Amino acid sequence: MTDTRKKFDGRAEEYEKGRPEYAEAFMEALFRNYGFSSTATVADIGSGTGKFAGQLLKHGCVVYGVEPNDEMRQKAAEGLSEYNGFHSVNGTEAQTGLLDQSVDFVTTAQAFHWFDVRMFQKECRRILKPDGQVFLIWNVRDMNDALNRDAYEVYRQFCPEFHGFSGGMKKDDIRIQEFFSGRYQYVEYENPLFYTEQTFISRSLSSSYSLTEKDAGYAEYLKALQSLFHKYEKSGMLTMGNHTVSYFGIPGK
Repeated sequence: MTDTRKKFDGRAEEYEKGRPEYAEAFMEALFRNYGFSSTATVADIGSGTGKFAGQLLKHGCVVYGVEPNDEMRQKAAEGLSEYNGFHSVNGTEAQTGLLDQSVDFVTTAQAFHWFDVRMFQKECRRILKPDGQVFLIWNVRDMNDALNRDAYEVYRQFCPEFHGFSGGMKKDDIRIQEFFSGRYQYVEYENPLFYTEQTFISRSLSSSYSLTEKDAGYAEYLKALQSLFHKYEKSGMLTMGNHTVSYFGIPGK
């Protein structure tokens, strides 16, 4: 996981406030069509503050949330403490610390673009039960939405570390093809997002590329985000075009 420990330092609070869950229709499909059940054991790698893990836990799964960033992992442990099936693990995509053939599924939501593909592939093959599958999941902004196009320009202008949304991942990205050795399925579900001004700002500040209060230009950046919100809000709420997408299959060799 490239620089994850450092890139998300100090962002856990904003991440929890501003990051969305994943489409409920996608969650329903996992359990209706793709083998998930209340008895499934899932390794959620790069689990962050536990957004996707929480949705799995609501369906009764046992979830090992593997996360290398101390602040993010602590936030997940606090937020998901009501679930006996949640196990917080200090680990990475290359070294999860989980036992051989111990999980039914591996999931990673909004994190695969940080991974060493080959190391993650190897670790998935080790910890998955025979014929276990991996689900690579993202919330992807709809770039037909003018808000998202304008947001792209704000980040490009103010954030030197911005290289595109989702770490610059493209549809059917070569890294995805390599991970699955070209054999995978793809699904997509609408998942529009709704923000107040505060949660919209938190969504922006939670990103690894976002400026922080210590950075030059932060005040101007914050004003640009506030202006963007007021340009598109209606009655104090902003709607962002977004889809939940997933690539899934058996990891290649």
